[in-house]
Formats: sequence, C-alpha cells, structure tokens
Amino acid sequence: MGFPQDSSPSGHYLDHNEFQIKPFLKKMIRDLGLSCFFPPDKQNEDQTTERESPNSENNRAWLLAETAAAGGGGAELNSADPQSVHSSFRFNVVELDSLGMNLPGASATVLMVNLESGLDDTGAQELQWRRIESLEKNISPVTSTLIRFSYSEVVSATSHFSKGRVLGRGALSCVFRGKIGFRRMSVAIKRLDKEDKEAPKSFCRELMIASSLHNPNIVPLLGFCIDPEEGLFLVYKYVSGGSLERHLHDRKKGKRTHAPLPWSVRYKVAIGIGEAIRYLHNGTERCVVHRDIKPSNILLSSKKKPKLCDFGLASWTSGPSVPFLCKTVKGTFGYLAPEYFQHGKVSDKTDVYAFGVVLLELLTGRKPIEAKRPAGEENLVQWAKPLLQKGAEAVQDLLDPRLKCHLRNARQILRMIQAAEACVNSEEFRRPAIDKIVAILRGIDDEEEGSGFFSRKSSSFSVNGCVLDCYSQSQRKSEFNSHLALAMLGVSEFEDYEHLFCR
Repeated sequence: MGFPQDSSPSGHYLDHNEFQIKPFLKKMIRDLGLSCFFPPDKQNEDQTTERESPNSENNRAWLLAETAAAGGGGAELNSADPQSVHSSFRFNVVELDSLGMNLPGASATVLMVNLESGLDDTGAQELQWRRIESLEKNISPVTSTLIRFSYSEVVSATSHFSKGRVLGRGALSCVFRGKIGFRRMSVAIKRLDKEDKEAPKSFCRELMIASSLHNPNIVPLLGFCIDPEEGLFLVYKYVSGGSLERHLHDRKKGKRTHAPLPWSVRYKVAIGIGEAIRYLHNGTERCVVHRDIKPSNILLSSKKKPKLCDFGLASWTSGPSVPFLCKTVKGTFGYLAPEYFQHGKVSDKTDVYAFGVVLLELLTGRKPIEAKRPAGEENLVQWAKPLLQKGAEAVQDLLDPRLKCHLRNARQILRMIQAAEACVNSEEFRRPAIDKIVAILRGIDDEEEGSGFFSRKSSSFSVNGCVLDCYSQSQRKSEFNSHLALAMLGVSEFEDYEHLFCR
C-alpha cells in the first residue's frame, strides 16, 4: 500500500513551506556576506532590486583583509565575483560601524578574509613540514658542532616545563632550568613561542650566531631541539650565579634579597662584558651586534665571573661601524641608542650605548627607568649626564650609597665614569668604539696620557687627543622626551617603526 504523491493536504503543505523557506534562507545567507557559496537567484534578485532604495548599493561592501600568506604576497582579486576568492580563505562577518566606516543608510555587512587560516589539517601539516625541512637545511652547516636533543629529553629535563624551573621570560620565549643527557648536564633551555610566526626565523638566526661564538665571557650554546608539533628549543649551558639584574635591583617587599655587589665585582663585570662585546664586534669572522645588552642578559658564575647571554635579537653586520636600517625596533626602554630608537639605525655603536647604561647602573645602583623617582630623575642617563661632566667632583653624587669604596678604588671609579660618559653620547659618530671603551676601563689610556687623562675643560675632555663633547642642558631635555614618555607607560619591551627595512 502506498501513499499518493502530492495529493494530500499535508503534502501540499510541505511543498508550500519548502517554497517559502528556501528563498528566505538564501536571502539570509546573502545578507551575511556568504552568498559566494551559492549561485545567484535571478528571479529573487530582480524582486529584491525593485524593493531596495537607491542607497542600498552603498550599504553592502566587500573588504578583503589580507594578512601575510606563508609563501608569498597574497592573492589579487581580478573579478567582483566573490567566488573568485581563493577557497582556502576564512570568512568573518562584521558590521561597518565597528570598523568606524560611515556609509549612508542602514548598517552594512563586510566580508573579512584571512588568507592564511583556511588550510585544513592536512594542508597545515604539510606546510609545517615544509617549514621544518627549510629550517633544517638552513642550519645544516652548524648542526654537526651541536647536540641534537629529543623533545622527550627536553620535557624530562624541565619536569614537563614546571613553573618552578622557570629562569626568565621574554616577549616570545621562556627559559627553563634543568639537567639533560647521560651526564645530567645543568642547562638553560630556551623555549620559543610556537604560535609566533617568526619563531623559525628567530631560531635559525640565534642558533647560527650563538653556535659561532667561543669566548669565556659568553654563555655557550650546547644544542637544540626541533619538534614539528611542540616547537623549537635552544639549549645553553647553565650559569648558576644568577643575573646581574637580580644582584643589583631585585627587591621583595621593599627589601633586597641580595647583599649589595661590592665594587670589585662591579668593576670585574664591567671589564668582562666589555671584553665580550669587543669579541662580538671584532673577534669573529662577521661583526655581531647584540642589540639587547642589559643586566638581565648578564649572568654571574659562582665565582662572579660575568657572561653575556641571550642572542635572540642579535644580528650580523658587514663590519664595525657599518650601520643598517631595521624595520622593527626591538629592545628594552632605557638601553636603546637614540639613532636606533628614533630611526631604526643599527651598528656596533648601538651596543656601546647600551653598555654605557649598564656602566651607569653599576656605578649608581639605579635602574634606567624609574617612575617613582623625583621629577627629572626618572631617566638614569638624563639624570647622570650633568654629574658625569663634573668627573671626580660628582663621585659622591653618582655612586651607589650602599657601596663601601676605598682609596685604592678611586682610579677604577673615575675610569668607569669616563667610559660611561663616552658610551652614552647621543651622537653616534662621537661615540667611541668598544676597543676605546675597554682601554679606558683598563686604564691603558691613563698610563699613556698620564695625569692629564682625567683633566677637565668646560664641558669637554680629552682622550688620546680626541675631544669628546658633552651635552648641553637643552639637548638633554629634547633628546629624551619621546623615549621617556613611552618608557613611563610601564612598557619594557616593544616593537615599532614598521616603515624601515630590517635585515
């Protein structure tokens, strides 16, 4: 027994509903900006056009928001037909009002297209494997000199990345302490953020540079780990004495957790890091600019020997004093050279300026930016420059009040003041190279020039016949206005200046 088709009232009712619902669904989807998945309905389109007001054309907009696709410059729309858009695009529907776009008539619908998020799982996995293969090829020249660790070894060494093993955190990385390998080596494992699209590039650059460095004042890179699913890891030798930042500035509930560093250790740190920077600039096949010299990247061994670490921002340059322009300024407020902060210009003098700020911290015990200081003293360099000009006359005002110095330290203190003033000169061409700074710290120039080394004449002084000009008060105020204003917002690390080209 069968039922007659379309003869019962119920059958007619279903067909009528279907006739009513289909156009409604199509119209609703079209209004949401997704009509590219359906062929246009000519009849309904004509009916809709008759009902629409003259301004209705302006109430609908297609906005193709293109982000950097992983292999090229993105697609170009050659047709008004939305179906011509690449099928791997991801569509988001937003209102023009939320974008601040004022169009006549009612609110309009906008199609947001993301070029890189529409890959299915298989496509994304293939892309990831291609990136890994490319990375392996790029680092192949140096991998034989390093230890390749497995991800399971990294997990075991860090106790599954336990919070108790964290040594420090960066903007896009985290460093864990652990023991790894058959000999249970003490290591510091740097884990790069696997969600960061620039992580492979950063990993490759840091690995290539760090693996080429061999100096007693630089933390050595031991190995690495590459896991397609879990990300990228760099394994450094662990330095047990903590960072200079912690020894100089660490406080808990208003009390310092460490005894103040004696002058002998501070002077030792200045000499050691100066030698490390000199090695980077002049002791390798290619000049290396660190770009992030600061106390948190200076580690102390159990015997208080300083070691420079973290080459995440390091770059190769053609040679000392050969600058290049950087598209993205990265670093820490208070340590950025004026020409780098303002124009994205990078050279070995960028490190010299940052080293000068570290010397001021060693001398004064102050941080480079402190919002709680009295007006005019928030920026360490700005506050210190008038005192640096006075030389020996301002030693008591400059020195960390917790320091207990003896007469035998006087010459070292004056040399560090001299070196700091030369380093923080805002004019790059007047800033000495690191060779000159180390010579000042070691007193080599002092021995050659005799007692005239520390002589003063107005606002300038002589070093080996070269006059280093000091700043006037008006220069000091104008130079730090923008820098200090941003730093006082509490932002420690930043990325900006997208209008310049970076190597």
